[in-house]
Formats: sequence, C-alpha cells, structure tokens
Amino acid sequence: MSDHSPRLLVFGDSLSFHGPEGGHPADEPRLWPNVAARALGGSAELVAGAGWTARDAWWAMIGDPRVWAELRRADVVVLAVGSMDTVPSPLPTYLRTGLRYLRPDPLRRAARRAYRAAQPVLSVVLRGWPSALPTRLTVRYLDTAVSALRVLRPSLPVVGWLPSVHHAASYGYVQTARPRTAAAIARWAARVDVPVLDVPAVVASHVLGGHGNPDGMHWGWEGHAAVGAAMADLIRPLLTRRGNAATNADRLGHVG
Repeated sequence: MSDHSPRLLVFGDSLSFHGPEGGHPADEPRLWPNVAARALGGSAELVAGAGWTARDAWWAMIGDPRVWAELRRADVVVLAVGSMDTVPSPLPTYLRTGLRYLRPDPLRRAARRAYRAAQPVLSVVLRGWPSALPTRLTVRYLDTAVSALRVLRPSLPVVGWLPSVHHAASYGYVQTARPRTAAAIARWAARVDVPVLDVPAVVASHVLGGHGNPDGMHWGWEGHAAVGAAMADLIRPLLTRRGNAATNADRLGHVG
C-alpha cells in the first residue's frame, strides 16, 4: 500500500448514508464507506443520492465538478450502485421523480400519497416489472463509467458490488429483477476485471432477519460494519499492488 492515507471515492445510493433510523451526513463514522476507509487507514468521499441507480452515478461522474476534483485525488473508486436499479418502479422514472415538481402543494402531496399507496400493490400485480433500471442499462452505465475512468486514470483501481436484497413492504416485498441484474453485473465485472463485493452474502441475514432499518431496505449499524469490513478486504490488495507498481515506476525513473 502507498505511504499516504488512501482516499476512497464512493458512488452510492441511500444504502451508503441511511442507517437504522434514517439518513445521516456523509461523515457519520458508522456508515460503511467510512468504516471501510478507516480500516484502510484513509478517508472516504461519498457521492450519493436516494434512489440512485448506475445511471445517476454516471451522470454525477460527468456532471458534478466536485467529482472531477475528487477523481484527481482518489486512490480507488467504488461503484456502490445497482441495488436501486432492481426495485420495482410501476411509474416510469421521469414521472416518479417528477412528482416533486407538481403544483400547487396539495396536488403534489395527494399525488405522492396515491403513488405510495399504489406502489406495493402494483409491484406485486406486475411481479416487479418494470424495475427502476433495466439490467442491460445498469451494465451499460457501469461499463461506460469504468471505461471513462480507465481513460482518465489507467492505473486507478475500480471496484463494484452486487445488488443488495430487501424485505420492504413499500415494494410489496418484490425484487424479481435482482437475480438477473446481479448475474449480469458479475459476468461484466469478470470480463473487464472489476472486483465486486457480494453484498447479499454479507447482509442478507441482517436485512431479511429484520435487524436493519424497519423499512426493510436499509441497514442497521451491524450491517454497515460488516459491509465496510468486507469492502476494505476487497480493496486492500488493490491498493497494495498499486503502491508496489508506483514504487517500481519510481525506481525505474531514477535508474542512471
């Protein structure tokens, strides 16, 4: 590992900043990105939003000047997205996210209540279709992001993860798209040499056993601790190899 404190640049969804009772500031030490960074002796910068999919992560990467600055300093990029891609989305995304723009206020509140009431019912009736983002688009946006990062900084390690599980009443306990998307991400990751964390293997018993947030979606602090430790284990050898490569390059540069 390099001799400076590593910086993790994490693109995520609400799983990266929600705890057992709701959302937290990005510097909350119990959140998994900070747990992982601390285990590596470094720090984490979180770029995330509620409901973010792989598409949102890509948009942030190309559209947020704060991300451009962080990309110059990052020692590893973590694409911790894909979980929200697999949840049922009975309304098209542009309509669902557009509810916030409805006016007057009573109309907006009524429309939001109606959608929240209909969402679990439609999720069951439609058997999880459509999902928030189709599998092929999840893989396409992840691949585009990795390709761009490798053009920008060829030696920068990039890691991802497989979509988490949920037991959320708000989605009718339905997540039929997850196995298909997880398999597609795993195939893509193997093809392009991106290590991925099997998130369900780490937190499935935590979530499905009711030990996380009562919403059945987000994790308790034990879940964050487990994911953070597992992510650190995934990243550590990548930083070590990168540090060794940099050391060897320095040696070659001083030959003669």
